[in-house]
Amino acid sequence: MHSLQHQSASNRQLQQYLQQQQQQQHLQNLPHPNMHPSLAGNMRNNDFAAYAALAAASQMPMNMSNAHHHLVQQQQQQAAAAAEQHKLLQMDEEKIYSLVLELTSPVNREQALLELSKKREQYEDLALLLWHTFGVMAALLQEIVSVYPLLAPPALTGHASNRVCNALALLQCVASHNETRGLFLNAHIPLFLYPFLNTISKTRPFEYLRLTSLGVIGALVKNDNSEVINFLLSTEIIPLCLRIMETGSELSKTVAIFIVQKILLDDTGLAYICQTYERFYAVATVLNNMVNQLVESQAVRLLKHVVRCYLRLSDNPRAREALRQCLPEPLRDATFQQVLKDDITTKRCLAQLLVNLSDNVNSN
Repeated sequence: MHSLQHQSASNRQLQQYLQQQQQQQHLQNLPHPNMHPSLAGNMRNNDFAAYAALAAASQMPMNMSNAHHHLVQQQQQQAAAAAEQHKLLQMDEEKIYSLVLELTSPVNREQALLELSKKREQYEDLALLLWHTFGVMAALLQEIVSVYPLLAPPALTGHASNRVCNALALLQCVASHNETRGLFLNAHIPLFLYPFLNTISKTRPFEYLRLTSLGVIGALVKNDNSEVINFLLSTEIIPLCLRIMETGSELSKTVAIFIVQKILLDDTGLAYICQTYERFYAVATVLNNMVNQLVESQAVRLLKHVVRCYLRLSDNPRAREALRQCLPEPLRDATFQQVLKDDITTKRCLAQLLVNLSDNVNSN
């Protein structure tokens, strides 16, 4: 009797379970009664099942009205954040306009130089504003010329160096912009920087001044513009860069050799340097000295530019013939193998350089 009652109870439990399963299956094929009308007609069975699983997993009520309300709230918050961001950008632009105008005021200029040099990356049309605002370029040049008397004998202070470097940073902004670069060259403004590149004092104020001036020239050559290369060649920039490549800090050397490399990559620049033995010898000697220094310092960033300069020189037949005799031995053996182990591009450039020189040997 007891076993019959137990079996009957088990059958009832099984039937209840089957009925629950059927109800759940039926529910999955219907929109939920609390579902928002705008969503009910568009929701497929799989979508609803996924939403049901998500609601169950998070132990939240399966209510699409709540979900729709949350979505609307999120959109409103995003719109409010965008409006606030737009308002801040407008305020920043107005602040920049004000600072540019303050450059023409001797009283406010120093602070304006400092703030604008910090913000120059945030406002892409700052170069146009600087160039076309009456009196601003004259004010920047006045800042540069005002420290000339401090160059020789060396008397440049840290404060004076920082101030003129802030002005140079704004000139770099003008030199970088496609619409002002040509105007910048036609006005021969880079010539105002050459006295800074010609200094030899190794104190921090002078080193900072040289490095920032190199940054302006580097910004000019970055875009592979033949007009820029012709201007620099005509104004004898190469001897100034070569001196810095020999005596400057590692960072200054890197920017100086980058400028020389960009000049070499231009066909006119390569022809100019290889036109006479004296020019080639001057460049090759400095590169040779740099290689000898790199054996000790193992500065991979500098080594990368040195190798590229040699590789480009090897494209010229006369220079290639000379390099067969004067290429530094550390570039021929495994001296830099360890420092270049992770720099595949430079390793390939070095291998190509050696192939270029060996091809010349075979051709003879």
